[in-house]
Amino acid sequence: MVSHTAFESIGLDVDDGVATIEFRRPEVYNAMNDAVMLDLRRAFDAIQLDRGIDVVVVTGEGEDAFSAGADIGQYAGTAAEHGHQRDRQELFYGMYRKPFDCHAPVIAKINGYCVGGGLIFATYCDLRIAVDDAKFGVPVTDIGQIPTGNSTWRAVELVGEAKAKELVYTAGMIDAPEAERIGLVNHAVPREELEETVDDIVAAIQDTGRGAVKNSKRAINNAVEATDPEAARAVEAEIWWEQFATDERRERVDEFNDG
Repeated sequence: MVSHTAFESIGLDVDDGVATIEFRRPEVYNAMNDAVMLDLRRAFDAIQLDRGIDVVVVTGEGEDAFSAGADIGQYAGTAAEHGHQRDRQELFYGMYRKPFDCHAPVIAKINGYCVGGGLIFATYCDLRIAVDDAKFGVPVTDIGQIPTGNSTWRAVELVGEAKAKELVYTAGMIDAPEAERIGLVNHAVPREELEETVDDIVAAIQDTGRGAVKNSKRAINNAVEATDPEAARAVEAEIWWEQFATDERRERVDEFNDG
């Protein structure tokens, strides 16, 4: 296991092709302040340079929260006192994009409250597995603000316009079974099954063609952001041929045919 220790507010360990990132501010429900954002950006940059990583798992320290969102104290005061906020929002968006743009699949292992910026971050992960007593919400209208990080687009992509508007307009919270029903999370499981469920998904990913998984992520992500179906198909065809030319594809097809 490789442990990266040069972080103030998160942990990063890499073991057998799996990178684990942990928010380490349990005393404030793993809230995201500037230090967390900067640490996350550096962690994902390190992961991006290591193509031996197959899967990334992100979770929160303790049993109360994945992340309770932004540190609201950093928003107090008048607009005149916050000339740096435009830069902060760009930083936030760049950080939120990191799991989406990462070469490896990223799994949000949601062990409690997943709120505000924590939920926005989780929506940019590839998969979301949650304990069945987790709570989800984007209560930004409660503090007189709107969602950030292009989360309005991401939320509509995941749960549809009507449910996205309901969550934002009411600043309401939903439980994990409802989050699973609307497609916000992949699985809501009892707390004692969270570890095994995530481990099984990681093992399944590592049991496939790992290059094929990463290229599938590239193709799916492109389809999500493509302007039209033909544009998505053109890129998919390019990536398909790229994967077809790999030793991985040839070896796995031979193995299948011989088996």
